[in-house]
Amino acid sequence: MLIYLVKRLGLSVAVIVAVIPVLFSLLHLIPGDPATVALGPRATPETIARYAAKMHLDEPVWRQFLIYVGNALTGDLGVDVFSDRPVTTIIGERLGFTLALVCAGMGWAVVLGIPLGCLAAVRPNSWLDRITGILSVGTIALPSFLVSIWALLIFALHLRWLPAIGAGEPGDLGDQLSHLVLPAFAIGLSWVGYLARMIRASMLEVMGENYIRSARAFGLRPRRVVYGYALRVAILPTITLIGMGFGGLISATVFAEIIFARPGIGKLIFDAVMARNFPIVQGAVLVATGLYILVVLISDILIAWFDPRVREAL
Repeated sequence: MLIYLVKRLGLSVAVIVAVIPVLFSLLHLIPGDPATVALGPRATPETIARYAAKMHLDEPVWRQFLIYVGNALTGDLGVDVFSDRPVTTIIGERLGFTLALVCAGMGWAVVLGIPLGCLAAVRPNSWLDRITGILSVGTIALPSFLVSIWALLIFALHLRWLPAIGAGEPGDLGDQLSHLVLPAFAIGLSWVGYLARMIRASMLEVMGENYIRSARAFGLRPRRVVYGYALRVAILPTITLIGMGFGGLISATVFAEIIFARPGIGKLIFDAVMARNFPIVQGAVLVATGLYILVVLISDILIAWFDPRVREAL
């Protein structure tokens, strides 16, 4: 297990190392002078010169890259163009809102999707299986931004059951949870279908194994056979899907945070792109990539922990 963990950590570090040059090149792939693009056409030559010196844009490209890599490895992601605050501080203020939204969206999808998939697999080709299949495909086909708009119009504006925008009052947990419901519902709805279809397919495959037949032959209760034996094996591919789903939800939060005006990483990246605030864009994308790699690493470790065949194959 230790060897497998070291190998997975090495792969994760390699991915991050490969991402850093891509993020650095974004600033230099933009047509024109990066300082002029960031500050706008009305900036004075003195302002452009100060900005270029501050961002080391007057240095050779290779030296800029070394400075960027060194700062990134030490946690220094640069300084905001407009507020002159550290990018790390700004991202830290927004990161909690995005993590809460992603965890809530995936959490309710797991709670609903896995039981639906189990019920559909236990009774294949039944009316419950057909309804679950229709609902799963229907939810998968719905884009999160469309669900966000309709949820806002129906539950916030028309029915007035839940608040429309914002993240709630600081320190008021109840208000913050009420503001979290609609965006979490919007980004997690499609993953209910993904998880239900995945767990159904895995359960149908496992339910035909010899050890499941033996458990039934020994007279074990059907509930114990399904949840005590079959689900423990069938859920392993679903763990990988959940890990990858966190990466998908991080990108889906961009639309949800814009529509519901939540102060998260997604909205921060959108606002920074519109304002041409490239230090914020580079830093936020790097943090989001690191989060995605971390979640996938955790899911791989969990699978290897439950299934020794995985760590032996690597």
